[in-house]
Amino acid sequence: MIINILLSVLLISVLIIVHEFGHFLAARANGVAVLEFAIGFGPHLFKHRHGDTDYCINAIPFGGYCMMLGADDEEPGAGEAPEDEAGEDELTDRDIHTRELLKKYGNGARLSEKNVGVRISIALAGPLFNFLLAFVLSVLVIGNVGVDKPVIGSVAEDSPAASSGLQAGDEIKRVNGHLMTFARDYDFYISYHGSQTLDISYVRDGVTYETSVVPQRQKEQAYRIGILLQSDSTVSSVTEDSPADRAGIRSGDIIRQVWDTDITDGNSAVEAIRAAGGSSVAVTVERNGQLMTVSVTPQLQTSVGYYTGITVPGTRQKVGALSAIAAAAQDVWYWSKAVIQSLGMMFTGQVTVNDLSGPVGIVQTVSEVVNASRPDGVFYVVMNLLFFTEAISANLGVMNLLPLPGLDGGRILILIIEAVRRKPMKKEHEGMVQMVGMVFLFALSIYVLFHDITRLF
Repeated sequence: MIINILLSVLLISVLIIVHEFGHFLAARANGVAVLEFAIGFGPHLFKHRHGDTDYCINAIPFGGYCMMLGADDEEPGAGEAPEDEAGEDELTDRDIHTRELLKKYGNGARLSEKNVGVRISIALAGPLFNFLLAFVLSVLVIGNVGVDKPVIGSVAEDSPAASSGLQAGDEIKRVNGHLMTFARDYDFYISYHGSQTLDISYVRDGVTYETSVVPQRQKEQAYRIGILLQSDSTVSSVTEDSPADRAGIRSGDIIRQVWDTDITDGNSAVEAIRAAGGSSVAVTVERNGQLMTVSVTPQLQTSVGYYTGITVPGTRQKVGALSAIAAAAQDVWYWSKAVIQSLGMMFTGQVTVNDLSGPVGIVQTVSEVVNASRPDGVFYVVMNLLFFTEAISANLGVMNLLPLPGLDGGRILILIIEAVRRKPMKKEHEGMVQMVGMVFLFALSIYVLFHDITRLF
């Protein structure tokens, strides 16, 4: 678990440092002096000045920051520290550094003195570098393991999909007009629109066909313990106050045995649990390399779902170098689009704030990724972690572009308003807006953190 926590801290720190490095390069390219570029927060453990910038490693190894000259000026032209107003003993190292840069470059090196276009480009560079990181990671993953094309793996007999003429091996291109580039596209769309009639465009033997599938509403009664399983029998989530929750099963556990039946995949685990009926059953799970056995009593539950009979397993197919680059660009767009669509679904109630994850949720997911990939070897652990990091990096890029105070997108919006009005917003008004935004983001972060923690216990 300690290793997984360290991996999560490293992952989050890399994402933030890359983001700040985007701001750093854009600032330097536009003649803005950078006071500090730091890894981590808190007191300096190491500081080295190269050129005009102090490069620091700080005590709290989480994230980082890029501090630009004039980024927090009260008004254009402010920031000078006349030598007769403050004794040298009262100046901090940063004050002295600021004074040196002002003497060397004058006000022209301060962010606040740059035109709106330059300041927008510097604010935009952070999110753009997150997208760039996502693209590079996607190229590495796709170049090594291929693309998960939306190819139908199987079609159940007498199912709605079979009646519509679909067959195993057909590649789905569009569903209700939505482009399906990856198997994930299909899974995401079906998760939220599975009850709708599906107008499917697919390719078979190089020829494109059209068909419609009307999902069949099914009411099912089955004995369940309240867990969601991955294909390798890793527990993805545990329903609150379910039999599994009360027995102590946690997200990230891997089911190894149900009674004396060895479990090899998620389906065999589900079948073994259902076969127990309402009787108490011994379930052996692996947690952090240790086996533990708990007693669970399945409950009879009724569920309503929609059935098409299609499986799209998302088996990866190798592609050439140019195709890998093109697929990586589409991959970054997929994750960006998924974030935007999920945000839209929050307004319709399909997604709630409780579906958000913070640092604790990332630690939990990293643990699941590592545990699920470990049986396949180190290579697949690395590939899956890169895949997860890519998704989070694209997510961070989109979220930072939201026009909310406290984010780069909020700063860009204020600058656009300044460009339209041809004069800056009053600093007290801007400060109030930024404060409200920061309070909102802080409250949301605390809520998400609290929700993540309650899901662990």
